Amino acid sequence: MRIIGIDPGLSGGIAILDDLKIYDIFDMPIMSEGKKNKNQLNSAQLVNIINKHVLRKENTFVIVEQVSAMPGQGVTSMFNFGQTFGSIKGICAALRLPIFYVRPAKWKKHFELINSSKDASRTKVIEMYPSISSRLTKKKDVNKADAILIARYFRDCHSQFNN
Repeated sequence: MRIIGIDPGLSGGIAILDDLKIYDIFDMPIMSEGKKNKNQLNSAQLVNIINKHVLRKENTFVIVEQVSAMPGQGVTSMFNFGQTFGSIKGICAALRLPIFYVRPAKWKKHFELINSSKDASRTKVIEMYPSISSRLTKKKDVNKADAILIARYFRDCHSQFNN
């Protein structure tokens, strides 16, 4: 089973798992936009990353963290976040890949990360997969670690998911 875990957002991450083995991890592909050089999702690159890692469509699953508006976030940042989330959904639909969603509280509870620091998921992944530690050395790598845990949650609990 090939599982593509996605922590959405411009600073998010993508993890590719083959059953329990981490096949690859990526930062969310971004590019600058407009005069102010604001970042936006590089949809073409995301399509390439996903397409490159599809073995057989019937044996590939995409699991995305189900996100919603957070108090205190500005209108523009929430619009951009929603735009990225929608692009991910559209890309998976266009590629005809099954897509599933999981709320942060669900996967974090599964890995006993509720009420822990943001960096705790990076530590958890390094404990579970010591060989990947050299690719998770920076604080910003927490988003790739989240993507790994999102994918791993689906692997551990996939019988509970409905489309």
